[in-house]
Amino acid sequence: MKFAANLSLLWPDLPYLDRFDAAAEAGFDGAEVMFPYEMPAKDTQRALMRAGLSMVRIAAPPPNYTGGARGFAAVPEAAERFRYDLRRAIRYCGALRAPILQLLAGAADGDPARRTLVANLKIAAEESPKGLLVMISPAGGEDLPGSFLDSYDLAAEILQEVAAPNVALLFDSRQAEILHGDPVEVLERHAKLIGHVQISDAPDGPANLEALGNGLMDIDYRGWVGIAYDPSAPPETHRETYEKLRR
Repeated sequence: MKFAANLSLLWPDLPYLDRFDAAAEAGFDGAEVMFPYEMPAKDTQRALMRAGLSMVRIAAPPPNYTGGARGFAAVPEAAERFRYDLRRAIRYCGALRAPILQLLAGAADGDPARRTLVANLKIAAEESPKGLLVMISPAGGEDLPGSFLDSYDLAAEILQEVAAPNVALLFDSRQAEILHGDPVEVLERHAKLIGHVQISDAPDGPANLEALGNGLMDIDYRGWVGIAYDPSAPPETHRETYEKLRR
């Protein structure tokens, strides 16, 4: 396993481009930035090269700072905008050499939302170049109220319906615990669909790193692991955190 720092959450007190150096100092091999679109891609490229990091994951759509929806891959009336933002996100993935593009389903419900999400994922699968994996990740609770994709079982059904080799499941330990209670059980139950893992703080405190690390070994996971936790800790603590996972 290789470890990537989620720079959308970690070191929020540092300027965006300085967070890459902080991640390298803490011992990470990669970085994740959910929404890198405000910064020219060349600036992010330079920060990655300077720090010796790989960009692992970005998300789409770009954020809307005027109170708009946080994602709309499952929103029927946003289909045209989804396609526009998808093309932009794919260009950023290419520029940053990011192998994972996470698509956010957004707030919606019912069969129209399900049909829309399936159709948009098929479009994304067709338009994504070789080497780029499109991923979905369930979310809900207070973190993302009203989200259509609010169950890992539902996500598994959606992926089966899409049936594309370049569309996979992103496992987030925090969301798995919020939605289902036991994140390790979710990890093991959907292991064959998982293309990426994020370890995040649990709703009531730090993640159970020992249990999650054992679960990843049990399913023989060999991909990237994104890390998101208390950003106020010094670099030495960050290193201790992911070293627990390595062990």
